[in-house]
Amino acid sequence: MSGHSKWATTKHKKAAIDAKRGKLFARLIKNIEVAARTGGGDPAGNPTLYDAIQKAKKNSVPADNIDRAVKRGSGAEAGGADYQSIMYEGYGPGGIAVLVECLTDNRNRAASEVRVAFTRNGGSMADAGSVSYLFSRKGVVVVPKTGGLTEDDVLAAVLEAGAEEVEDVGEAFEIRSEAGDLVAVRSALQEAGLDYESAEAQFVAATEIEVDVEGARRIMKLIDALEDSDDVQNVYANFTASDEVLAALDDDL
Repeated sequence: MSGHSKWATTKHKKAAIDAKRGKLFARLIKNIEVAARTGGGDPAGNPTLYDAIQKAKKNSVPADNIDRAVKRGSGAEAGGADYQSIMYEGYGPGGIAVLVECLTDNRNRAASEVRVAFTRNGGSMADAGSVSYLFSRKGVVVVPKTGGLTEDDVLAAVLEAGAEEVEDVGEAFEIRSEAGDLVAVRSALQEAGLDYESAEAQFVAATEIEVDVEGARRIMKLIDALEDSDDVQNVYANFTASDEVLAALDDDL
């Protein structure tokens, strides 16, 4: 398995911990609001909203919270914030490239919190374009391993829909495609009767820097600090690690 696959497994475990902290709920609700504001409140005609709702449901966000978020975003109910999407770039410990995706109603607060997280955790902010060229926007769909499902089964279902690769990430398969093919890939899975955990556009690094246990702990400390900000939605970093290193990280989690 590639380093990305192993890291994906750790990210899934980390997401479960974030969910317990309540952070994940807030991010998922914000995604729904923004998707509804951008493309309308009907999931049937707004694939981004559909996927945001599905991800929230899979993570046990209550239906009432989801409905209210759609109404706030679409303007059917008062109280929605005017969130702006901002991308910050920087370097973590060891020169690791970091992209920080924010949804915020206060640009100054978001910039300040991201800068503090970087400077207190061995990193530094960078100018726009400094590291973003190392990443490309991809569609990423996660399919849990159930009922004896194999990599070939998944590949057969999504290949003609534009999938570029299917990777085994431990407890699930991860399908990558061009971001524009995400809806087609997700729809192909549904037509084949295959359940999926999440479907969303993400930034994927073209090359990765391998880190040891100490390096992994340092970059994870930075990522945790960034994700502590309510304005931060996603953090992407171009590092990879061996099974042994990730096992040590799992012990830390």
